[in-house]
Amino acid sequence: MPELGPDRDLDRLACLAGRSWRAVDLDGGLTNHNLRITTTDGPEAGVPLDLVVRCTQSDAGLLGIDRDAEFANTSAAGARGVGAEVVEYRPELGMLVITYLEGRTLDDADFADAGVLARAADACRRLHAGDSFVGDADMFWRQETYRETVREHGFALPPTYDDHVDAWRDVRAALAVLARPMVPCNNDLLAANFIDDGERISLIDYEYSGNNDRFFELGNTATECNFSQDQIDAWAEAYLGDPTPADRARIRLQALCSEYGWSLWGFIQAATSPLEFDFWGWGQERFDKAEATFRGPHFSRLLQEAAGG
Repeated sequence: MPELGPDRDLDRLACLAGRSWRAVDLDGGLTNHNLRITTTDGPEAGVPLDLVVRCTQSDAGLLGIDRDAEFANTSAAGARGVGAEVVEYRPELGMLVITYLEGRTLDDADFADAGVLARAADACRRLHAGDSFVGDADMFWRQETYRETVREHGFALPPTYDDHVDAWRDVRAALAVLARPMVPCNNDLLAANFIDDGERISLIDYEYSGNNDRFFELGNTATECNFSQDQIDAWAEAYLGDPTPADRARIRLQALCSEYGWSLWGFIQAATSPLEFDFWGWGQERFDKAEATFRGPHFSRLLQEAAGG
């Protein structure tokens, strides 16, 4: 078996016991080291395996990651055909083993294709229609928790971050007016978490999954995939069919929630992660987008429309 440094515990996985295999690093993953494992022994050894092993490499406590919930929700998504199936979970090794999904990882430009947008919306609807996930994932709670973590540890923030505390409260109040039931959400749908086989899209990476407002999922996707204003409208129509003005405003406000809340993730990672990645720039990019909306000419109208006014 290959030598894999910190991932040498792969040989302790039950699914690989007695098998010969090869491992290839997969791109992506800022809180995990992801490996594709394929078995190389003959048919007499059993069914060939094509797997992904997610190896934890972050401080889950500071980032609010519940690995047991991730396992449960990944399992649920896989069982309902929206994501990869779970093969093995070894929390003592920091490993989650899932099936490899054939298809193409999307990038932002792919969403300009109406077919891709429709398949992505269908994947979200299928996920949201399932039974409840383990745990809730309200971004207002997460932002408050992250902000307290920053305060406790003295991590750096952009100097104007807290200038928007009152506006943030206004966003929360506006979204509460027409609050919908919580549904199971991925909550982190950047383009790389959509796998497209040309007929159907699957959703991966349930680290931050939990029950949430479906409009957060739509808004988070819109901002993480850098949708234009026209694309946001097309996204709303692909998912909802005939969105109301309140629906459209809620997606845009939830995009703001994603930007303002997740920017703190970047600033925490900038202070704590050993990875050579520009986490500060990642967080700053999202905060800049949030600040532009907070200070923009349409913010008051978004609040009013999202509340049904």
